[in-house]
Amino acid sequence: MSSFLRVENLAKDYPLPRGSYPVFQGLTFEVGRGSLAAIMGASGVGKTTLLNLLGALDRPTSGHIFLQDEDVFAKNEADLAAFRNKQVGFVFQFFHLLPEFTALENVAFPLMIGGSSKEEALRRAGEVLEEVRLGNKSGSRPAQMSGGEQQRVAIARALVNRPSLLLADEPTGNLDWKAGERVLQLILDLHRLRGLTSLVVTHNEKVAAFCQEQFLMEAGELKRMSLG
Repeated sequence: MSSFLRVENLAKDYPLPRGSYPVFQGLTFEVGRGSLAAIMGASGVGKTTLLNLLGALDRPTSGHIFLQDEDVFAKNEADLAAFRNKQVGFVFQFFHLLPEFTALENVAFPLMIGGSSKEEALRRAGEVLEEVRLGNKSGSRPAQMSGGEQQRVAIARALVNRPSLLLADEPTGNLDWKAGERVLQLILDLHRLRGLTSLVVTHNEKVAAFCQEQFLMEAGELKRMSLG
């Protein structure tokens, strides 16, 4: 399996009134093309911080992130924004759907931000809603849907731009296990169907068991776990 995502000597510090707080330093790892990987660890250990860096939502203090051998943070801000919009799909614990928009409009929104016409954006959004088995909810607003349905809308929104990298931060953390399991199976199915490389942040071993690779973050280090 060829390397798709490569991280070299990654560090992130947050400034304090006096000095700084190092979340982690010197993280180096690779994720193979087409892999579904879990990043595990206790709350507050830096998993979400790492995911935000991988998706270019935040900048590292030092180190490099390469996606398909391209140095992500060598880009200027405009190119980074395009990278986030086109190449990365984000799924969060809290769905972050726009409450005044329908499911169809929520899914279409990233396409319109990226420059697609409203007609084209709505057409493609409808196709992806069918893919996540929510075509019958296209006219519903978030408040009219269950938590599991809202997360499926969020997954559709993450994938509507046909990204190559999917980043999911505790995607079942706001759901009961039955609904969460359905969401995980959907992520797994779409991961395979679309040939994605996917990273799932979780503290739940049941969630990690769905993944082909597992990493453990603790004490500022990221270690690959044995599945044997």
